Amino acid sequence: MGKGLPAYTADGELKPPTDYYSWVFLTSDLGMIYDKDGTPSAQPPFSNVFVNPAAYQVFLKTGTWPEHTQFVKEFRGSTTRGSINQHGFFQTGKPISVLVHVKDSQRFKGGWAFFGFDGSSAQPAQMIPTNADCYSCHEAHGAVDTTFVQFYPQILPIAIQHSTLSKNYLADEAEEKKK
Repeated sequence: MGKGLPAYTADGELKPPTDYYSWVFLTSDLGMIYDKDGTPSAQPPFSNVFVNPAAYQVFLKTGTWPEHTQFVKEFRGSTTRGSINQHGFFQTGKPISVLVHVKDSQRFKGGWAFFGFDGSSAQPAQMIPTNADCYSCHEAHGAVDTTFVQFYPQILPIAIQHSTLSKNYLADEAEEKKK
């Protein structure tokens, strides 16, 4: 498969993308928790989100994600001590885990699928079952096509410009403004 396109084994497992550091960097967060009752960690993980370049270019023009879009969300540990750092957090070590969100309407019911990889593994991964919380959460809260564009500040304005924000996201935003 071409650069940035998903590649699968004969039995449908996703091969981990190996070149995603050359993809488009969308955002980084520190210790985000979606659960209202979640407890912040003293050493929260960082996550970094990348998207394949061809998909990014289409999004800039249309405000939507094309077939074969791949998002990589990489989780890394954090620490406060090291080198000359006296305050704040920085990322450490190898990835703890990597999640890949793939759009392929012919392959996946609902159009999108999630795959999880151990951070140090180069082994293909099976699709995360569709009854996992990630599917329903992305469907209920994704700003564009079940993706969390609301957390990607450089492209949220593109979705606004193209009027591609989901009804669910707009309802979430209206509720948030009432608080």
